[in-house]
Amino acid sequence: MSDEYTDNKIEAKSADSSSGGYAPPTDHIPAKEAPDQELYHAKSFWTKWVFCQDAKVIGVQYALTATAIGMIGLILSWGMRLQLGFPETFSFLGPATYYQSVTMHGMIMVIYLLTALFLGGFGNYLIPLMVGARDMVFPYVNMVSYWMFLVAVLVLIASFFVPGGPTGAGWTLYPPQAILPGTPGSELGIVLMLVSLALFVIGFTMGGLNYVITILQARTRGMTLMRMPLSIWGIFTATVLALLAFPALFVAAIMMTLDNLLGTSFFMPEIFTMGEKLETGGGSPILFQHLFWFFGHPEVYIVALPAFGIVSDVISVHARKNIFGYRMMVWAIVIIGALSFIVWAHHMYVSGMNPWFGFFFATTTLIIAVPTAIKVYNWVLTLWRGNIHLTIPMLFSLGFIVTFVNGGITGLFLGNVIIDVPLSDTYFVVAHFHMVMGIAPLMVVFAAIYHWYPLITGRHLNQTLGKIHFWITFIGAYAIYFPMHYLGFIGVPRRYFEMYDSPYMTSGVGLNQFITIAALIVGFTQFIFLYNIFTSWYKGEKSERNPWKANSLEWHTPDFPPTHGNFGKELPVVYRWPYDFSVPGCDKEYIPQNVAPSEVPTAKVEKT
Repeated sequence: MSDEYTDNKIEAKSADSSSGGYAPPTDHIPAKEAPDQELYHAKSFWTKWVFCQDAKVIGVQYALTATAIGMIGLILSWGMRLQLGFPETFSFLGPATYYQSVTMHGMIMVIYLLTALFLGGFGNYLIPLMVGARDMVFPYVNMVSYWMFLVAVLVLIASFFVPGGPTGAGWTLYPPQAILPGTPGSELGIVLMLVSLALFVIGFTMGGLNYVITILQARTRGMTLMRMPLSIWGIFTATVLALLAFPALFVAAIMMTLDNLLGTSFFMPEIFTMGEKLETGGGSPILFQHLFWFFGHPEVYIVALPAFGIVSDVISVHARKNIFGYRMMVWAIVIIGALSFIVWAHHMYVSGMNPWFGFFFATTTLIIAVPTAIKVYNWVLTLWRGNIHLTIPMLFSLGFIVTFVNGGITGLFLGNVIIDVPLSDTYFVVAHFHMVMGIAPLMVVFAAIYHWYPLITGRHLNQTLGKIHFWITFIGAYAIYFPMHYLGFIGVPRRYFEMYDSPYMTSGVGLNQFITIAALIVGFTQFIFLYNIFTSWYKGEKSERNPWKANSLEWHTPDFPPTHGNFGKELPVVYRWPYDFSVPGCDKEYIPQNVAPSEVPTAKVEKT
């Protein structure tokens, strides 16, 4: 802590100590470097709510579309669980349907739900508000990016209605089996999946460039990089990762489409199918695996880094305490992002790679755990001796920390080659992946929605329904995935349509039934959440301005909820970071970012 508040732009000077007094600090802000952004103002219902250029509306559009496709993914998971828990009970669940459900569930949840929610939804809504901008720097391109996403979703859904149905190749889409006869959806189904992924990448590239340029070029005066909320740092770094990683997925999708439609051999070796030799030759299925996982592992952090940032902000606000080690948290986000590009092949230990490559990727996998652990320590130290308010956003944030730590510990198992090889094709991997990549990020999604819902709608969500939602989701998630670790240890293989008879796996039958019932309960609970969302929009308790007493700029707009342009006639000026809570010498519990030093002359704040 310091009596002096200084940096290269804003100065707070105390009086000479010999005088025995304290002079109010002086405020100095540099002049504007560029005129205000010209905004397009909607002239009809269609341009205000449908083909809209307001980033806030686009963010809501992304979120609603991602939620809709996510509910389809949820229902597909019920079909999978019913088959595994009660095989030969439901006539509509044949082998083809099961594998199609596995494939579509995985791809929907990872790409079309989580990525779209964190970057398209929260990114669009929060970036301009939190950095003090009127809108994204390219509003029209931003609108087009959403419509590309919507088209990608519709193409994906269309695969359910074509002959042969959607692809059943598994969510990783490994060739050659993905495009060979005998695999469900090996004709039109796989083509529509690949086209949808290509469209998604094109749309995201438009949006991602917008996010990066807005953060770098459109911040308001005084908003230095080291005064940005950690939510923005997480979204920014994840967007950079996506812009670098998604091209690998894009080219893999195009190359496999050509293999399927034109008979090229990018991924197709010399191979026999149905007793006949195909005319392909020279392709490498392993090349696809490298391309897919070069995208696939950064994708984990494309989802995780925004979650890290959001949970940091939620914890700080609801514990009424500044984030511990802000600069360390920023550098941890950046380092995790950089390291995520050199760990991809730990997904490929069983592909026959050279053992020295296995050693290298096992080492980098353990190294990336270090900055991740730093973030966990800093969250715990932020909570330490804080004035913790157990609001629903805080409950979900605490649930995230516990779940992410548990999932991360099992990741240390799988990062080790000698342990991963026997566990690789078992339910241990399913449990680990869902704890880290499924439940933990969804906990943050729920925390963020409960936290920012008053900002979006001017109303609170129903608190009783919210607590029911949290406790069933949290306890139910562990009821689903903890037993799966045991199933993996006893050797129950993943991807199998039904359990084979084995004296070593009799305990797995009862556990699969238990897991299925838990999954159905947790799934139905999400409909309670959706009911809460839509009914509270019109009937929820009206929120006061800044109900959580937060410091960041989105809560300090002239209009509440914020309108088009965000900040009225004048953009705000930033004097501090967004974590000045319980500052010694200040009679207020919190100091917003746009409060000048001269307004709180006795506050002993952090230098930022």
